[in-house]
Amino acid sequence: MQQTKEIKLGLAVLASGIMSFCGVLIETAMTVTFPTLMTEFNVSTANIQWITTIYLLVIAITVPLSSFLLKKITLLHLFLFANLMFFLGLITDFIANSFAILLLGRCLQGLATGIALPLMFHIILTYAPIHKRGTMIGLGVLITSVAPAIGPTYGGILATNYSWHYIFLLLIPIIIFSLLIGLIAIPKQKIQNQAKLDWLSMVGIILMFSGALCFLSNIDQLISLAYLLMTIVGFFIFYHTSKNSKVPLIQLSLFLNKKFRLFLFGFLICQTMLLGISFIVPNYIQIVLKGTAFESGLVMIPGAIIGALLAPLSGRILDTYGAKRPILIGIAITILGWGGLCIALGKIGLTGIIIGHVFYMIGIGLCYSNLMTVGMNQLSKNNQNDGNAIFNTLQQFSGAAATALVATIINFVQNNGSLEIQAATTLGSQIAMLVILISMCLIFIGCLRIFTKKID
Repeated sequence: MQQTKEIKLGLAVLASGIMSFCGVLIETAMTVTFPTLMTEFNVSTANIQWITTIYLLVIAITVPLSSFLLKKITLLHLFLFANLMFFLGLITDFIANSFAILLLGRCLQGLATGIALPLMFHIILTYAPIHKRGTMIGLGVLITSVAPAIGPTYGGILATNYSWHYIFLLLIPIIIFSLLIGLIAIPKQKIQNQAKLDWLSMVGIILMFSGALCFLSNIDQLISLAYLLMTIVGFFIFYHTSKNSKVPLIQLSLFLNKKFRLFLFGFLICQTMLLGISFIVPNYIQIVLKGTAFESGLVMIPGAIIGALLAPLSGRILDTYGAKRPILIGIAITILGWGGLCIALGKIGLTGIIIGHVFYMIGIGLCYSNLMTVGMNQLSKNNQNDGNAIFNTLQQFSGAAATALVATIINFVQNNGSLEIQAATTLGSQIAMLVILISMCLIFIGCLRIFTKKID
């Protein structure tokens, strides 16, 4: 009986994980097509990043709803809705003949992924025993982390030999496979909660996240001040409503937990690195090294696979030996690898990029999923759904913010000064990487203080 439950749990995680996998796959698969799409749709570097940014923005807006939806709708019905939205998004982008239609399809896919991600982790947190939680979360992260490994190569092969449209077409059978597994394995529990949605908080979140991303995307223009004001207004609405609501959309009180807050921010910096490098490397290879979209994807696959495979292994290390070793060692390796790649950029070719990427992805593999596990372990069972929503919401927003910020920095350096496009792209990439590196160094100091004081 116990073995049957574990098998069904694994299949349920797999079904929701496949959608999350597909979502992350096309997220990174599309980055290698940016130079091609810039020419086809006649858009700039700053605008083309909206293919990723609007997708992550929709996820970031959808995920906060997950805590409410999980109380209001059965897991199976949520799964079916997400599956349908993903299917429609794939069809829309396959037939897209304009930039606007392409973005519409990305929004539908973002809606689906915004439901699938928290659904997968909710199943793990609800049905997996506590002594296996690290391993199961590691497996969940593995499902979504393998996608960045395959995505750039997958997109590069299709864009180089066929058309970027096929990136979406070939995922349709996988989504149908996910549907079949989900119909069998997703729990069919009854819903008895009569929770009501806090619409005003939702409006605040939309204004806050949209304004922040538009601000980062236009930070070198005067209109950015209007977006900054929009962000502040959205934050005020969300904060004021949440503080005065009996059933807030997200429990802001969780941020008062020092350990939860630190591990959350560490997790978000890792996500920023993953999405930032997915933009930097393909553009660097194609613009500076004059490589192809296929080569851009191929260069990233070794490191991404290593990072993904280490996720469940690092979870098992955490379950067996505790969090201190994998997290501190992982962050230290990440800092050394990322810093080395940042300094060497412009002086190395494809082989050097692969080595640097592999090195820091070993560190990411050791600490990334464990930061989430330890962060969630700081919360009571009643706050697990809210913590899950916070992690997944800010994970997607940080990814979108990373893409927008990196694209803006590179675009600014390209368009200002007397440097040639290759030298400007290299310098812009190094500046963007340095900003992220400083943030990770601060996280390492915070984690070192907590583990040294034996607060864990």
